[in-house]
Amino acid sequence: MPRPLRVTVAAFALLLVTACNSASTGGSSSSSVRGVTADSIRVGGIVSMTSASGYSKKDTDLGARARYDRANAEGGINGRKIEYLGAEDDGQDPARNLAAARKLVQQDKVFAVSPMSSVTFAGADFLDAQKVPTVGWGTLPSFCGPAHLYGFNGCLVPTPGGTLNQTWPEGLASVLGGSRGKSVALIAGDNDAGKFGIRTFTQGFKAAGFQVAYAKAVVPATSMPSDWSAYTKEILRSGPGGAAPDAVVSVMQTPYNIGLFTALKRSGYKGVISDPTDYDPGLLAKDATKQALDGVHVLLQFQPFESDTPAMRRFKADIRKAAGGKDVPLNMHMMTGYMSADLFLSIAAKAGKDLTVESFQKAADGFSDTGTLVGDRAEPKGKKESFGCGALVRLKNGRYEVAVPFTCYPPIPFG
Repeated sequence: MPRPLRVTVAAFALLLVTACNSASTGGSSSSSVRGVTADSIRVGGIVSMTSASGYSKKDTDLGARARYDRANAEGGINGRKIEYLGAEDDGQDPARNLAAARKLVQQDKVFAVSPMSSVTFAGADFLDAQKVPTVGWGTLPSFCGPAHLYGFNGCLVPTPGGTLNQTWPEGLASVLGGSRGKSVALIAGDNDAGKFGIRTFTQGFKAAGFQVAYAKAVVPATSMPSDWSAYTKEILRSGPGGAAPDAVVSVMQTPYNIGLFTALKRSGYKGVISDPTDYDPGLLAKDATKQALDGVHVLLQFQPFESDTPAMRRFKADIRKAAGGKDVPLNMHMMTGYMSADLFLSIAAKAGKDLTVESFQKAADGFSDTGTLVGDRAEPKGKKESFGCGALVRLKNGRYEVAVPFTCYPPIPFG
């Protein structure tokens, strides 16, 4: 994954002057805070609505809108309504991601970017330098440390001195009746994110007591294989004594998983298959996709939609209302947008009536709450650690069912 582009000192200084001299748009106010007027807070998003593989996170935008709509219906945040501009589409392209960040700040004059959900975050340095509170899915290193960037479920990319979330290995250990004597194969794309994922999950599964029989980031990240046999043959011979491993874990997106899982099943594999992305009823519309994902255990870092808690009932009601009263199929992208918006709103509410970047940051430093759809939240803990909670669901006979209930696991030191 390309490194985020950095803004030069001269450009940074110019942008600061521009930001300071620009009055808020979208309403009259004496406030000089970008994106904040007497009665509104302007927010935008950056989401991979489209991609070369066909994979889309477009429902992230619907999830965010649903949460902002409820906030506005309840009177806004300290008397200000959220003016949500919707999400810019970065197409999973680093250049477009940076361009979207620049547009939202320089042209649209947003106070915050929430949600930000993509596999690339080239705009991270720019947004942090411009002091734009940004909330998204903390699967990228940029959400782990920079002052103004927040993961809605914390930092999911371990850093030195941080911790490692054990939801996935502990959940699969529960599925397999324990990890003792069990082997696992890990596979990812051949890019920076895939390589880092292999490194971290290798440590996590070993710490949970698994034998890691195979751990490679070898699948081309820019072109999906048409023939998976080379990968499946190696995986199926990687277990003890040349046997198949007890579990195969894919750290890849849906189109890749469909190809890999189909090939594994055609090869006769009977073990546990798992991934972190395929919790989406919309995927079940095609028979081939449904067959490929049948029996797969999907990692969630939020309460499953099958849960019947007050927070989940409220989430479903908010989504239905934002979708025009229709019962749309729920998916994890909706939750990503919803909880990104929720964290931003919760911190902004704590910041009080005098909303500035400084008051927002002060409110974030020491922020905590409990019992949310992602568990207990805390900052600045979320800059180095995930919030440590999750579940596993399994697709069975065309329906998802909870395989491992939503649980919070103690993290382990990352090293």
